[in-house]
Amino acid sequence: MATTTGGGTNTVITDASRGQRLRRLQALQILVLLAVTMTVFGIARPDTFLTVFNIRGIVQNTSIYAVLGVGMTFVIITGGIDLSIGSVLVFSGVVAAKTMDAMGGQGWGTALAGAAVACCCGLGWGLFNGFMIAKAKVPALVVTLGTLSAALGFAQIITKGLDLRSAPQVLVSKVGFGNVVWQIPTLSVIAAVVVVVGIVLLHRTRFGLYTYAVGSNAEAGRRVGLDVDLHLIKVYALAGLLAGFAGILNLAFFQSTTIGGQSNTPLNVIAGVAIGGTSLFGGVGSVFGTVVGLFIPIVLQNGFVQTNVQPFWQQVVVGAVLIAVVYVDQKRRTAAQRGKSPRFSFLKGRTR
Repeated sequence: MATTTGGGTNTVITDASRGQRLRRLQALQILVLLAVTMTVFGIARPDTFLTVFNIRGIVQNTSIYAVLGVGMTFVIITGGIDLSIGSVLVFSGVVAAKTMDAMGGQGWGTALAGAAVACCCGLGWGLFNGFMIAKAKVPALVVTLGTLSAALGFAQIITKGLDLRSAPQVLVSKVGFGNVVWQIPTLSVIAAVVVVVGIVLLHRTRFGLYTYAVGSNAEAGRRVGLDVDLHLIKVYALAGLLAGFAGILNLAFFQSTTIGGQSNTPLNVIAGVAIGGTSLFGGVGSVFGTVVGLFIPIVLQNGFVQTNVQPFWQQVVVGAVLIAVVYVDQKRRTAAQRGKSPRFSFLKGRTR
């Protein structure tokens, strides 16, 4: 991918290969951590934890987080943050439920219309976040904290604070609780498709290349012709779109808009992304690592319930692990900032 000559090309290739090795090492470490966690709970409750039914439940519960995690991975790689995903999920589900209720049908036509409405709602919030961050230069933390409150407030105004149960039967039976084959949930297959698309988009397209460039050195990207502001808007729009899509999946699975049930969603998703090896400082990350990292909070919650430990301890452990991961990442970045040559010269000539 490099287009510079001499030492510049060698530097870019070396940096790229080092980044690939680092991502592989991080993914392996997270897989080992997940395996150890599951082994501990499996030994503690061998009769219930490692059963097909329980593993299926863990995978199914992780599916909606995985959809959110794909968008969050792109956002965090750019060096940003999106605290609004839980509220956008709720708002999108509420508007979709209202739409499907107004249509009155129980078939696929109504369900697909609801899905389209949910995605459009999420996309709208994402575009707003991206515009305010990229063009108005308001910090991402402030913007998404504001939209977290606004989206949830609008959802409560629309529903008067009550959960809606307006999902068509086909959406619940075929998507929320259906199986593709045997015990493989349809919900998880849909999430897997989103994850695969996210992996391809991040690691095999120019969009992913520019995402890494913005997170590593936005100013260097601007100097070689990358429209950083436009790319940031696209990234937040993607995160909003996936949050809206997660809203319809959430409605299918829980048969309710779960207005009060998403308060910990941003923490769990951000923790999963960070545990999976995506740097909260930007420039480093992978969708695969995010998916593995997202299993950690779900496995902890499931294991604590089965071992009669208060599930609230899950948040304590996840918070502690998140702090530890960020600390280690910060130390690694400090050690790596010695004698670095200018980066992303390989973007020259490829931004148009």
